Amino acid sequence: MRTIDWVDGAVEIIDQTALPDTERTLRLTTVDEVIDAIQRLAVRGAPAIGVAGALGVAIAARQYADEPDALTSAVLRLETARPTAVNLARGVRTAASALGGGPQAVLDAALALRDAEIASSAAMAERGADLVAVLCGSAPRLLTHCNTGGLATVTGGTALGVVAELHRRGGLGAVIASETRPLLQGARLTAWELGRLGIDYQVAVDGAGPFLMARGEVDAVILGADRVCANGDVINKVGSYAHALGARAAGIPFIVVAPETTVDEHTPSGETVEIEDRAADEVLHFGNARSAPPGARAINPAFDVTPYHLVTAIVTDTRVIEPNA
Repeated sequence: MRTIDWVDGAVEIIDQTALPDTERTLRLTTVDEVIDAIQRLAVRGAPAIGVAGALGVAIAARQYADEPDALTSAVLRLETARPTAVNLARGVRTAASALGGGPQAVLDAALALRDAEIASSAAMAERGADLVAVLCGSAPRLLTHCNTGGLATVTGGTALGVVAELHRRGGLGAVIASETRPLLQGARLTAWELGRLGIDYQVAVDGAGPFLMARGEVDAVILGADRVCANGDVINKVGSYAHALGARAAGIPFIVVAPETTVDEHTPSGETVEIEDRAADEVLHFGNARSAPPGARAINPAFDVTPYHLVTAIVTDTRVIEPNA
């Protein structure tokens, strides 16, 4: 299963807003459709939106082949469709660097990025599974947050790719997926992927994570990242910081799995990262029903910052980083 791909002149994605009830493929043929899919989270996950951005430039190169100003504007709109994950801007710039060679050169650059992300997932799975085995021994019980499987990449995944590899090796104990408020990426998407992989799991509310760690029911926290800063600070789905604090208090590893494309050595620390604030309705509604009184307001940061000193290790496709070393 590929979350995103180029098929017969268009971008095809699995519509993640429809899961788990409906498995629906969307066909995107314009820049505006790609941007809309990114912004409303029909495609999400740092590596996946990086590929989406690159393929969006391939569409732009065709759509605006004879309109240079419109092409420049389209590339900028793609690059800034969401602000926090570094992969989106990098993916757009990678494809845009080939604009001088014409539309086919742009598409080739975007497809090369897609293939690199697929290879990256496989490498992270191997390296991450080896590290978990060293840190936790046999049959580790893992807690994960948000969604980090094939839906967040192209295929395979980051942290969930490691979980799947441990399962394939027969070395996985148990998995707890935190539900991930307010859009339930853990309960909707991670649970769906774990079920497809044949992995037994439990879903827990976000706030239960640190207590489950304190009660000795978790051997390690393993999750992904939308940006890793130069000092090792990790930007990830809001709720990650609380799990990091819980892991530190319980004395268990907190492991981040992300491709090298997510490591941003030009951003010194998490203090300088723009954290995306999303619509209040995502918090004030549950499904189509309002869950808060009329007049209630909400604050809805999509991400948080986990300081490097709480991170045991960052696993990429080429190395293991120990921010505290």
